[in-house]
Amino acid sequence: GRWAWPGARRGAAMAAAPRWRERLFALYFLSHIPITLLIDLQALLPAGLHPPALRDLLQWYVASFRDPLMLQPPAWFKAFIYCEAFLQVPFFPIAAYAFFKGCCKWIKTPAIIYSTHVATTLFAILAHILFHDFSESQNLGPQTQRERLVLLSVYAPYLLIPLLLLFTMLFHPHYNQVEKRKRK
Repeated sequence: GRWAWPGARRGAAMAAAPRWRERLFALYFLSHIPITLLIDLQALLPAGLHPPALRDLLQWYVASFRDPLMLQPPAWFKAFIYCEAFLQVPFFPIAAYAFFKGCCKWIKTPAIIYSTHVATTLFAILAHILFHDFSESQNLGPQTQRERLVLLSVYAPYLLIPLLLLFTMLFHPHYNQVEKRKRK
């Protein structure tokens, strides 16, 4: 109550669901659905499948951010997009629901699996952006350090938010409380 020990009140607040993070995660997963279906999958699907406006949007993105991975993806990048299409897309609405609803401790294990998978793929993508020689690419990639950093900034949230998700699931008290079961 009002006269509780300061430590007790803080402990209860720490155990409550991290709502601002849950809202961030929900928006992240919800926004990921159209991005994946309308943009990312263009790297795998036949060119005529997406409307011209979406193809133009992809062309603009590639030209503006000098991202050749999206127009001529190497095999390893295609493998990541297949994982996104078949493993992540079904998870996006489930995760969005869980985090919008809040306090869904059942999302912990799937969120840990998702976040470790995505962080691992993003490390490979970011290393490619930073260190690959794009001078031989048919679609010109970043040539200067500034262009590499701009492209890196496009991909960085897809590493940082999953890492925040991972650390929240692993270390926030709300997701690590042992639930007491009632005896019958």
